[in-house]
Amino acid sequence: MGGDERFGEFVLVRRHEGGHVAELVMDRPAAMNAVSSEMARSLAGACAALAADRDVRAVVLTSTHERAFCVGADLKERNSFTDADLLRQRPVSRGAYSGVLELPVPAVAAVHGYALGGGFELALSCDVIVADGTAVVGLPEVSVGVIPGGGGTQLLPRRVGAARAAELIFTARRVAAPEARALGLIDVLVEDGRDREEALELAARIAANSPVGLRAAKRALRLGHGLDMKTGLEVEDAAWRAVAFSGDRVEGVAAFAEKRKPDWPGE
Repeated sequence: MGGDERFGEFVLVRRHEGGHVAELVMDRPAAMNAVSSEMARSLAGACAALAADRDVRAVVLTSTHERAFCVGADLKERNSFTDADLLRQRPVSRGAYSGVLELPVPAVAAVHGYALGGGFELALSCDVIVADGTAVVGLPEVSVGVIPGGGGTQLLPRRVGAARAAELIFTARRVAAPEARALGLIDVLVEDGRDREEALELAARIAANSPVGLRAAKRALRLGHGLDMKTGLEVEDAAWRAVAFSGDRVEGVAAFAEKRKPDWPGE
């Protein structure tokens, strides 16, 4: 599987590693990838298609803009909204963020430049954030009279703790790459201009593993987070059982015993 697949004007999907790695590309350079209603629908549609594609083992979220990952919601569009318009648009906006968050396979964000507001929330919705030295992240929503609405108030505390998240959200401050790495706002800091390449390389290493195992491991990690230990272990056990009797488990053990690369059946 190869080539680019367009989802509306502002989102495209590129396939790598024989289709096992999908690059989800935000392509609205004229607006630094500000998430308009149209772009939100396209992100949600692309994520739904990727979630249903059993060939996909990892997703990398990238940007075509050289100075920005995504600057968040399209405030110019929002400025023209009536209250009724804003209310109607809310499910559309949420669909973009939940689409990334609910991807059933590991997701990696490749961040450079500005990742602010909803842009940073899209990165936070991924499992791993790779960023280069130009990255500037933050949730500045209270500075324009709203609050993070793409999961930021829930995702950020899970990364950095309640007090640190409160300080960052209440002050609306922007955090440059070195401090962001030190605080745990990003996971991997790479040389300038290398975020996409490094994220794709990481995704390729992920995609070499069992597709059944990857989906089950992500499910256990996501569902078990925040639960008490006993309940969390039950979540893990349910995910383990889904893998233990799969074709991937049979192939993985056979490949190990025969000292060869697995040929995953993906079931």
